[in-house]
Amino acid sequence: MTIPHEPEPTRWRLPSGAEADQYGLVGVGADLQPGTLLAAYRGGLFPMPLGRRRIGWWSPDPRGVLPLDGVHVSRSLRRALPRFEVRMDTCFTEVMRRCGDPTRPHGWIDDDFIAAYTRLHELGWAHSVEVFRDGTLAGGLYGVRIRGLFAGESMFHARPPLGTDASKVAVVATVEWLRDTGGQLFDVQWTTDHLASLGVVDIPRVDYLRRLVVATS
Repeated sequence: MTIPHEPEPTRWRLPSGAEADQYGLVGVGADLQPGTLLAAYRGGLFPMPLGRRRIGWWSPDPRGVLPLDGVHVSRSLRRALPRFEVRMDTCFTEVMRRCGDPTRPHGWIDDDFIAAYTRLHELGWAHSVEVFRDGTLAGGLYGVRIRGLFAGESMFHARPPLGTDASKVAVVATVEWLRDTGGQLFDVQWTTDHLASLGVVDIPRVDYLRRLVVATS
């Protein structure tokens, strides 16, 4: 892998992920500068907006993770895999924009987040896994890689039939990439039914933070 460029350190003192409230919220404020984002992920936090102007920093308990030896590939998904072409880091910003489609339920990825993570991508820390079908972007995901950690942020798939299984293919491809490059921890933040079908499990926050130290050291 290309060695990422370390940005200027953050000017903020970010709380520990262990300091979260009952909803997983650790704090509000700061910024989305590269140094701030990296400090947050190294401490077990990730950002999501609170309203239009404020940034919330989260550390949920339990935390969703996908064991790299526990990904579940169903028979139908296995049959679907050859129909897709997987690429990486060829259209990062487009993947983010598709993930942030305002017509999707609970959409939260705005222009500020797209600009911030695109900058992190340019520095070599953020990556996209892109799934194409017949030359058209059908699905994908993006996240932040710090040594053995991959913090998955969001994923999308196009409407059927083009995008059927495309986001699942992206997850499987990400697991293969992590296995091939020394990855140890695939963080998905919160578990959903969709992710659980792929093998995602919940672990206690304290366990996640312990694994995080090992993965990012």
